[in-house]
Amino acid sequence: MNRSQPTSQRPLFLLIPGLVAIAFLVIPLVGLLAEAPWGSFGSILTSQVALEALRISLITSIAATAIAIVIGTPLAWLLAREILPGTRVLRALVIVPLLLPPVVSGVILLTAFGRRGLVGQWLYSGLGIQLPFSTAGVVIAATFVAMPFLIITMEGAFRSLDGRFEDAASTLGASQWTIFRRITLPMVGPSLVAGAVLCWARALGEFGATITFAGNFPGVTQSMPLAVYQALETDRSTAIALSLVMLTVCIVVLVALRGRYLRPGSS
Repeated sequence: MNRSQPTSQRPLFLLIPGLVAIAFLVIPLVGLLAEAPWGSFGSILTSQVALEALRISLITSIAATAIAIVIGTPLAWLLAREILPGTRVLRALVIVPLLLPPVVSGVILLTAFGRRGLVGQWLYSGLGIQLPFSTAGVVIAATFVAMPFLIITMEGAFRSLDGRFEDAASTLGASQWTIFRRITLPMVGPSLVAGAVLCWARALGEFGATITFAGNFPGVTQSMPLAVYQALETDRSTAIALSLVMLTVCIVVLVALRGRYLRPGSS
């Protein structure tokens, strides 16, 4: 049903700033389209640099999203149920990566997982594992900055969940794992998809933490944002073409999921 408001009840004084906001967001996109090198677009996208950067971006962003789902969803449930001591402090720590400058996130990761870091020194000396300046390092950086989006989304979904269904299943003898797998997760499924999409989009566009922690090595750690940054210094047309690819991928995914999973109030 179309809920149109009477003209007399519409806050028309909000129209001008609203239109300014739309223009502010849309004009840069129009500028990108206007300067896109359509004539050489195909050759740029099929170049080895572009294909390698796209491959690394897709692999690392998907891996980061999978890790976030596996470990972030349980944390969101724990925060929503306030089971852990110091839940308020833990919730604040979860939000911290959203507020930090990405470069600072990269420095933090180096102090933790670098060859001389708190954990990284043991990984390197004991197992010979070096996370910085590797593809795995890109995944770690993307997960660190993107997982809070999924946790925040899922915590809200778990909080708004009607607990009567879980209580009924528990009364009937279902185990906690069965309740979580067959009742809780299906009920918050749309929120899980929405959180995963937001997490993936953030991971796909990660730049600062990646270049600080993993470096910018073509074929190893150079994702699409890093390829755009490098191309911008030497070839503006390539940078615009790669930017347009990232923009297209994000828009296609978000538009495709918007109607089903990303509706306001979906849970």
